[in-house]
Amino acid sequence: MKTKTTLLLLAVAVAVAVYIKFYESKGPNTEEAKRQAGNVVNFERDSLDGIVIQNGDDKVELRRQGQKWRIEAPFKDQADRGTVENLLADLDNWQKYDAIPASEIAKNKNKLDEFGLSKAKLRLKLLGKNAPPEITFGNDAALQGKMYVRVGDGSDVFLAAQSVRNDIAKKPEDFRDRKLTDLNMAQVTRALLKTAAGEMELEKKADHWEIVKPLRARGDDQKIADILAQVTTAQIQQFIAEDRGDLRPYGLAEPRGSITLFSTDDKNGQVLQIGGVPEKEKEQVYVRFTARNAVYTLPKKIEEILAVKPADLRNRHLVRIDTNQLDRITIDAAGKGKTVLARKEENWTIASRNKQAANASEVNRLLDLLQNELVTKFVDDVASDLPKYGLDKPQLQLTFSSFASENTAETTAGEHPFATIAFGKVDGDNVYARLGDEPFIVAVRRGLLDNIFTDPLQWQELAIFRFKADEVHKLTVVTDHESALLRNANKEWTWVKGDAPIQQTNVQSLLNTLTVSRAVRWAGATIPGHGFEKPQIAITFTTSPDDKAVHKLVVGGPAGGGMWFARTDEREGTFVISNPDFNALRLPLVAEPTPAAVASPAGSTTPTATATPVTIPTPR
Repeated sequence: MKTKTTLLLLAVAVAVAVYIKFYESKGPNTEEAKRQAGNVVNFERDSLDGIVIQNGDDKVELRRQGQKWRIEAPFKDQADRGTVENLLADLDNWQKYDAIPASEIAKNKNKLDEFGLSKAKLRLKLLGKNAPPEITFGNDAALQGKMYVRVGDGSDVFLAAQSVRNDIAKKPEDFRDRKLTDLNMAQVTRALLKTAAGEMELEKKADHWEIVKPLRARGDDQKIADILAQVTTAQIQQFIAEDRGDLRPYGLAEPRGSITLFSTDDKNGQVLQIGGVPEKEKEQVYVRFTARNAVYTLPKKIEEILAVKPADLRNRHLVRIDTNQLDRITIDAAGKGKTVLARKEENWTIASRNKQAANASEVNRLLDLLQNELVTKFVDDVASDLPKYGLDKPQLQLTFSSFASENTAETTAGEHPFATIAFGKVDGDNVYARLGDEPFIVAVRRGLLDNIFTDPLQWQELAIFRFKADEVHKLTVVTDHESALLRNANKEWTWVKGDAPIQQTNVQSLLNTLTVSRAVRWAGATIPGHGFEKPQIAITFTTSPDDKAVHKLVVGGPAGGGMWFARTDEREGTFVISNPDFNALRLPLVAEPTPAAVASPAGSTTPTATATPVTIPTPR
């Protein structure tokens, strides 16, 4: 084959390949082509610019603006996106059931009159690139649910479903969006309320709302969200008028109040003004919404905005703590010094006591307690007279801080306080308090102070011993007498003195409780009232054959609620153990001998000996 022929064939092959790739590949497949062939109209939804509906004397013109639709005639307003999208979906799936050829129509002009298409009052025109010709809607056909339609002049007449006609045979008002605003609550970053009581400004910072005017205070996120939701979810009841002209009949020339919503991108805001009540619709109220330049009615419930006062929207929680940035808690009690709790990952230590392990559950309990504590009263909005409330020299102060171990681009090394709570004088059932970065004074429950440990010993971890029962080599229990046991070379328990039978089960139960002893809570520093001058039990044990690793647990008097005071030489302070643990620690260690039975002359059996049980003193 000649080179010229080869090159020619290659060029043809490339051309065919390009055609297939860039043309046929973009065309509809067989199934889609079949569907389109059965459609009344075909169009590209994304290329539509507008829709014009002629319904008798009414003409509705809709125009696309990005992802939204607006009504441009016979008035300007926001269109109901759902209504428009439903119309387009029905058009896209509008199938022909039968067709009367254009040639047949041309032979009999009366056919168009018969089909109601010669002077049709309902017409639809799609605007945009490659849009189909105008659609004319005629009479209902004999076939139930079907009607006559025609696309453009001189075309076939089709039998099609009445769905599209039902979508457009409406009053212009029916195409208006009944949802007052397309702004959703998550987009609102600022709000301005004006009522007869004054002006209130709210601002969202991070994920929380704050009151900016007429005072600076933390806002109640839920209550503010409820106020905003009344606007962002409001449904229009009636479309009254354009907002041009005389607004006095609606009470909107001098509205009773207003609320303005701002988003990040909207600095002017959307203003909702609230006017009077219609004479015939007492459950509605006139409003003017500047974002849509019209007067509407909304449900009368929207009037609740007019009664809102700053105190209604204040956050009644004592404090808001960001636990994600919390690394330090400083408890400063007057005359008792400071207790500093430090976090490393999920663990807490008592930094002021050589980083001794702290009770993480107790720290979390304190945080939950404080964050759920509600203010009983807002006492003073200006903290100018601190001595009056005992806040010039607070009896207790809590400081919450983040901590950076080294300098970074964002922060310097060291402790960075972000919240401080000071507690002052007690007044009946309340105690005065002040949050460091807030200018006002509040009152909270007096009982809250009783739940904040000021003794660093009370923050110790609850685990007392962490051993295994089989690690114990020697055990001595002192009650009203002393019992000492030792493991022999075979790992069996024997008496240090004596040969009485040993209650092995009780020994094991005692060891199981002792070696993993856990406090119910820490009582704090040891005082005479804890009963250690006359202990109930004193247990000493070793965990090494040379008996050098000695550990001791002493149980004192009752702590109330079925619990007992206890201490160990290895930890400072007194803790509380439960009654079941106490009972396990005082189990008798001497086994009662099994009575031996002997035959009596009469054939009966009687015990030959009776064991005397070890007496355990009644707890004092």
